[in-house]
Amino acid sequence: MNGRRLSLLAALLALAPAGARAAGRPLRVASKAFTESVILGEIAARAARAAGVDAEHRSGLGGTRLLWDSLVDGELDVYPEYTGTIIQEILAGDPSVGGGDRRRLASALAARGIGMTAPLGFDNTYAIGLLATRSRALGVARISDLRAHPELTFGFSNEFVSRRDGWPALRRRYGLPQANVRGLDHDLASAALRAGTIDATDIYTTDAEIRRFGLVPLADDLGFFARYQAVFLFRLDVARRFGPEAVATLQGLAGRIDQGTMVSLNARAKIDRVPEAEVAAAFLSGQPRTPGLRGRGQSWWTIGARIVEHLELVGLSLLAAILVAVPLGVLAAKRPRLGQPVLAAAGAIQTVPTLALLVFMIPLFGIGTVPAVVALFLYALLPIVRNTHAGLTGIPQQVRESAEALGLPPGAILRLVELPLASPLILAGIQSAAVIDVGAATLGALIGAGGLGQPIFTGIRLDDVGLVLAGAVPASVLALVVQGLFELVARLVVPRALRATKPR
Repeated sequence: MNGRRLSLLAALLALAPAGARAAGRPLRVASKAFTESVILGEIAARAARAAGVDAEHRSGLGGTRLLWDSLVDGELDVYPEYTGTIIQEILAGDPSVGGGDRRRLASALAARGIGMTAPLGFDNTYAIGLLATRSRALGVARISDLRAHPELTFGFSNEFVSRRDGWPALRRRYGLPQANVRGLDHDLASAALRAGTIDATDIYTTDAEIRRFGLVPLADDLGFFARYQAVFLFRLDVARRFGPEAVATLQGLAGRIDQGTMVSLNARAKIDRVPEAEVAAAFLSGQPRTPGLRGRGQSWWTIGARIVEHLELVGLSLLAAILVAVPLGVLAAKRPRLGQPVLAAAGAIQTVPTLALLVFMIPLFGIGTVPAVVALFLYALLPIVRNTHAGLTGIPQQVRESAEALGLPPGAILRLVELPLASPLILAGIQSAAVIDVGAATLGALIGAGGLGQPIFTGIRLDDVGLVLAGAVPASVLALVVQGLFELVARLVVPRALRATKPR
């Protein structure tokens, strides 16, 4: 573990690209951040291991573009996708794709170094869904019927809001007048429908919620939505690196999962609350149900492992930030002309949304721990740089003159006088950076970095409050513990005379 941390820190400080990849790594199977994709990814990984291929599953990594780019860049080897998404989103504008012909589609993918299995056996297209009671009350059975109800509120998944075959094109095709359209997480939409916060949302035709909550998929009377046949995309070099059995295993899953089976698998995960890994294992073993299935509650061992991952992310990023930010703060204070540009640059980084910053790191560092550490490192710079600068520039000039009168050189004045006097503010900046990193590190789970964000996002996806709390509560406690530790450190290292006095 120490060697791994040192390697990660060296990569961070040197800002080395993730081009040099370790040999002998396992087959990396990934999935998007929704239940069906996670189940399919788990099925692929388990089938590969059963065939003697060392495989790992990085679940719930994010949306289409993130996984596709990671696959092309060699960060991933396999992930489940849909033909409609490939045509409409990934290869949009490529004339070689044609009208969805599978051979032409496979050829277009092969030109990019990507292979595609035959369809798995089900078609999971988009639909617009309403509660059955709401559908009857409005007299809405077709998407075109929505034209008569401009007052309705739509809540679509964030990906559907922006994708080429999503809401913008659907609105143009049907001439829909609705203006109150919100973006939200797909797995929160059913709760919003039941609460009456929204009237309609995008659903998948294999969603377990259709039966569970009495949703009505509106008829696509203009034939807008394309077919979305499930397939696995894989890098063409998988056969060379892992043997022909790796590709044969993926191809062997073709035709094995029909529409009813996929709906049932989704229902077992989301309604029966069976862990996706066990749902996949039961499917591969041919068992309709697995006896003695455990609930999804997180064991203390699992929570402890997530806390360790979280601490690793925060600790590495914070250590690197201290090593970089304190010297930058000193430079900004000693060289006023550089001070404002340095502070402005650190402030500009802080304005970038955390998730966007994580995504920006992927082309340089791939997915996993390293890009998360780099992003958190950048986020931690501003509080430390700013407080170091403020602490040094706030020292009275008379103090420096007294030190110079004693014959101390500039380096000794900085080390023995200025930094000790500025230490309360510097420590406060480090404390702020640490607390920020503890919270921001939860988003690292979306790019495969693990940590306490893993149970949080899994709980959101599966509508499991217990899982959300299993990640959120330790993260909150960890932030409080970090804050308390830095207050204790301040008491130990900062002289009493320099501590901020509290009002009586």
